[in-house]
Amino acid sequence: MKLRVLGVLSLLSVLLVIFVSSTILTSASRELTQEVQINRVAALNRFAQVAYDAALDNDATGLQREMDGYSALYGEGILMRLQQGTLRSGGLSEDRSEVRDALSRASLNLSDTTLPALQPFGTGSEVISRSFGSASQVLGEAVLEVDLDAARQKLRERWLVVGLAAFVLGAVLLLAAARVTGWVLRPVHRLNAAVTELKATGRTSQLPEDGPPELRELSRSFSAMAQAVSESINSQRRLIADTSHQLRNPVGALRLRIDLLQLELQTGKEQDAAAGVVAELERVEEILDGVLKLASAEHKAFEGSARGAPGLASRKSPALIDPFPVMQEEVERAGPAAQRAGASLVLETPPQPSLQLACNADELAHMVGELLTNAIKYAPGAHIAVAIRLRPGAVAIEVSDDGPGLSADERAAASTRFWRAPQHRKIRGNGLGMTIVDRLAEANDARLLLEERSPHGLTASIDFPHPPSLRGRDRADD
Repeated sequence: MKLRVLGVLSLLSVLLVIFVSSTILTSASRELTQEVQINRVAALNRFAQVAYDAALDNDATGLQREMDGYSALYGEGILMRLQQGTLRSGGLSEDRSEVRDALSRASLNLSDTTLPALQPFGTGSEVISRSFGSASQVLGEAVLEVDLDAARQKLRERWLVVGLAAFVLGAVLLLAAARVTGWVLRPVHRLNAAVTELKATGRTSQLPEDGPPELRELSRSFSAMAQAVSESINSQRRLIADTSHQLRNPVGALRLRIDLLQLELQTGKEQDAAAGVVAELERVEEILDGVLKLASAEHKAFEGSARGAPGLASRKSPALIDPFPVMQEEVERAGPAAQRAGASLVLETPPQPSLQLACNADELAHMVGELLTNAIKYAPGAHIAVAIRLRPGAVAIEVSDDGPGLSADERAAASTRFWRAPQHRKIRGNGLGMTIVDRLAEANDARLLLEERSPHGLTASIDFPHPPSLRGRDRADD
């Protein structure tokens, strides 16, 4: 945008300089032309008067002497045609076509004393002419050669001065255009960066108030709006977390009352009804736990996206860890559940030397645990593999199974809150597991990818960017 605005202002500046320079140069050419014309017409009129007197006295000696003196002094030729004969000086003769034309017009009593506008790089001389005599009779014609070289040299000097002044003026205008463009667009760039930051993190720093008054007002309005949006987002997060937390107390009390009530129930029908209530209550508890975990994960993702943003406090960047011990612990923890579901759970041997990634160890354990829980729950009897993969530009934690898998549309929607595949509606769950993993991955500068496993099944991978220590190794592997 800056280049476009600066380009327009530069073009306008250049056009302004060209217009002003052209006006000044045209005026200088006209001024010098008029100056030469006035001087030469005065000289021509004087020679015409002397020639008139010579024609009356029938003596042209004095006229010839003055003509020779003038030509010697100014280097310009003169031709006077009298009834007694033709006088010449300075080498001017009727052999030149322009002289013949001038004599023809003067013989018709037509004066031609107008000079064309001077051009700085022209060549040659011009002639002016007039007749002389009485009111009723033309006694002769006078032609004067006008040498314009001196005037052209003076015009070129003025062109040089105007050209230098135009260059300086153009440079000043371009510099002023660059300063004005920066002054106007600097708040716009800050506003654009603030909008991007607000979109990514939900908050932004206070914008400085500079630039034109309209942009200062816009910066103030945006800062107020951004603050209101940030407060609203934080309020919503706190409300969800506080509500979920506060609901746990009455739900726990209700669970205790139901447990006590079950001790008083006698018939099998009553026991079955109480068991149904307990199942629904456990589902509510599971949803509340999921909401609390999601609120925590989104808060961490929010802090992760704000990491490094100027003026914003954020959590520290995670340290480098070896993910294999974390994965090993989670696989051991999920082993009994996998056995009950008839699934085989395998942790593949890690690559050597061991890989490291930047991630919070507790959050990595949470993500791997959620992926294992989903695989065991929705792919019973499947073969589940957990592995570390080195990919171009990334270190991936993979949990794959050979179960029924998900379609492309279902994989795209899997990280949506409370989403569940139609074929899994009857399986107990809250639809928050993949969402929590996605948010925790975002908090650690990673991303969750769901891919189809061949010939069937699902591969869930968490791709972490290479730490600097592994980038050289990745290039060597390529």
